[in-house]
Amino acid sequence: MKNASKIIAACALLTSASAVFSQNGMLAAPHNVLQLSASGMQQVQQDLLVLTLGTTREAPDAAAVQAQLKQALDAALTEARRSAQPQQMEVRTGAFGMYPRYGKDGQINGWQGRAELVLEGRDFARITATAGKIASLSVSQIAFDLSREARTQAEGAAQAQAIEAFKARAHDLARGFGFAGYTLREVAVNSNEMWPGPRPRMMAMEAKSAALAADSPVPVEAGKAQVVVTVSGSVQLK
Repeated sequence: MKNASKIIAACALLTSASAVFSQNGMLAAPHNVLQLSASGMQQVQQDLLVLTLGTTREAPDAAAVQAQLKQALDAALTEARRSAQPQQMEVRTGAFGMYPRYGKDGQINGWQGRAELVLEGRDFARITATAGKIASLSVSQIAFDLSREARTQAEGAAQAQAIEAFKARAHDLARGFGFAGYTLREVAVNSNEMWPGPRPRMMAMEAKSAALAADSPVPVEAGKAQVVVTVSGSVQLK
């Protein structure tokens, strides 16, 4: 009985401690905490061109398709490497694959494959002129982007704008609610890239056009991108 009394007393003590902890937790809950966010934006010229060339081959035999694709890609690489230059125009292979063709009877009656070469860099004139010289592949896609340096610079400027806007808004809201100021509790910073209007679509040009013949450069024109940085978090009003 004495041991049972000790156990009951211990349980009562634990229950009492839990109740105090719960009460303390309720009392320690934050008050006068404000959630808010602010953004900064920089509009910058896209300075990176990504031009994809490709070709499709068909033959009854898979090995023949692979050999034809390899020949076309090797010729394109040889031509492109003559003008390659770090950051200005870099050359890399793209997709390379083959798949079977099926007849009405469900049996394989041939093979088709595709190979791609990608020219990427800041020197638009060099890239488009090189594309015009490659006879074994056709331009299939054109896309624009921001270089790492341009994006980093834009994000830094947009982030500074967002931080100042966040601080100004927190100050104004604190005063609006009758408080003298605020202290920062927590904050998160996020960035993304946007386009003013519909995002530029990649241009599909499966066949050589007159503009690409006789070493003619491919006509391209880059647009502008908006780099947006958002600062969100909470402040303690005081």
